[in-house]
Amino acid sequence: MAGQKYNKREIGARREREAGAYLEGLGYRIVRYNFRCRTGEIDIIAWDGDCLVFCEVKYRAGLAKGHPLEAVGTGKQKTISRCASYYLVSEHLGDVPCRFDVVGIEGKEITLIKNAFEYAGR
Repeated sequence: MAGQKYNKREIGARREREAGAYLEGLGYRIVRYNFRCRTGEIDIIAWDGDCLVFCEVKYRAGLAKGHPLEAVGTGKQKTISRCASYYLVSEHLGDVPCRFDVVGIEGKEITLIKNAFEYAGR
């Protein structure tokens, strides 16, 4: 609706679903949105072929606060990595090939960075 205000959580959820639809269009199979554990949260968990992907979604309405892909720093990478480890153990997935992708949404433009960072859980 025109003029409707959304809080950050609602905007984030909408952008994560938008990113999920984009990934599905590329052949990903979404397993879970917003996986939470005691160490943090992962926005999207999906299969890309035989590889399990842990995906962070970042949105910016404009570039005033920088490009969304720049917002996944070392601290966030560590959090996502720890959550991924927890997920793998809790789902008994063992030695499944995994990677970390980042989806940046700036306005209406979506950018995917596959294998955006290496495991940084330590």
